[in-house]
Amino acid sequence: MAKKENKNVHELIQKIDGDTWKSAIDKVFLEKQKTVKVDGFRQGKVPRNIYEQKFGKESLFLDAANHVLNDAYVKMMEESKLIPVVQPSVDIKSISEDGVEFVFKVITKPEVKVKKYKGLKIKPEKVKVTDEEINHELGHLLERYTELVTKEKGKVENGDVAIIDFEGFKDGVAFDGGKGENYSLEIGSHSFIPGFEEGVIGMKALEEKDLKLKFPEDYGAKDLAGKEVVFNVTVHDIKKRVVPELDEEFFKDLDMEGVTNKEELDKVVEKELQAQKEEMADNKYTEDLLEAASKNMKVEIDEEIIDDETEYMYKDFVKKLEMQGVSEDLYYAYARTTKEDVKKEMKKEAEIRLKYRYLLEAIIKEEKISVTDKEAKEEVKKIANESNMTEEHVMEHLGGNLDR
Repeated sequence: MAKKENKNVHELIQKIDGDTWKSAIDKVFLEKQKTVKVDGFRQGKVPRNIYEQKFGKESLFLDAANHVLNDAYVKMMEESKLIPVVQPSVDIKSISEDGVEFVFKVITKPEVKVKKYKGLKIKPEKVKVTDEEINHELGHLLERYTELVTKEKGKVENGDVAIIDFEGFKDGVAFDGGKGENYSLEIGSHSFIPGFEEGVIGMKALEEKDLKLKFPEDYGAKDLAGKEVVFNVTVHDIKKRVVPELDEEFFKDLDMEGVTNKEELDKVVEKELQAQKEEMADNKYTEDLLEAASKNMKVEIDEEIIDDETEYMYKDFVKKLEMQGVSEDLYYAYARTTKEDVKKEMKKEAEIRLKYRYLLEAIIKEEKISVTDKEAKEEVKKIANESNMTEEHVMEHLGGNLDR
């Protein structure tokens, strides 16, 4: 096995010849003999010499190479003792009646040199919860207990929820996806195309109205993008939001242990916000340390490694979409982006993630830090509990192993 190395990119040539190669060619001929048709011979009975005269010996070589490729790969890995970080690629260097030479490109972990990772003069941010933040969070809490009550009188206003029927027409013809019945439209949510919600504002219950609108030029459905349409809208009901008072009845409904008044609720909210802000500050502190230390490291990460990490991240992204019941096409239509743009952004993140990963590995090696399998499994279990995930799911996020 000849071997050519360039840093962490290794080209390894593995040759298969002799009886192994001859046997592979023989097997391929027997497979082709079953289906090949040659005038004057029954199917499956074409002699070897006649087949080679008509199609040439070379017609057997590529299929024979596929037969022995896995054995060549296994042999190459055993002899080289290399540990690839991405799936090795393979090309055929030469192929003939005498044998085949495969060229395997094996990429291992890049060399990492870290000059300074201690005494970086970075301090964690001190956090404090303000009264404004507490009141803001209380506002979110009250929203969850807000009731929708039918307006007995009045018109649709911003912030109301209008129960509507609607149907869209382009050139007088109803278009697909433009119809809804008893739809709850929150005015101000901007969930419809520009002008729709504004057109509903001021309508009364049981009122019918035509809205002349135009779809945005960059709308996902090309047959509607930039087109003028008419929406026929009927308002059935108008509901307004009623925010609860912070009274005895509210705290009884809240059913939060030890909370019977606003002062006690403020303390609970403050404690939760403090914990959240401290966690965010810890994460930022870690990120700042990694960023600073990474500036003092030297590493060349191969494009193939970055692409592999990007693909891993994208598959994880798609899996999360599927868990939410959202398809890729639907996501791109609503997000007004493309797969290429998403992957382009992920590639930037992938490079940073890899850089930090190799940095931490170098520091662990330098500091002689060791983690037992038991400790690693306990950490996976801890992450699973804190994230409300299964241990299997956590392992998937780690790439199926504890070393990722």
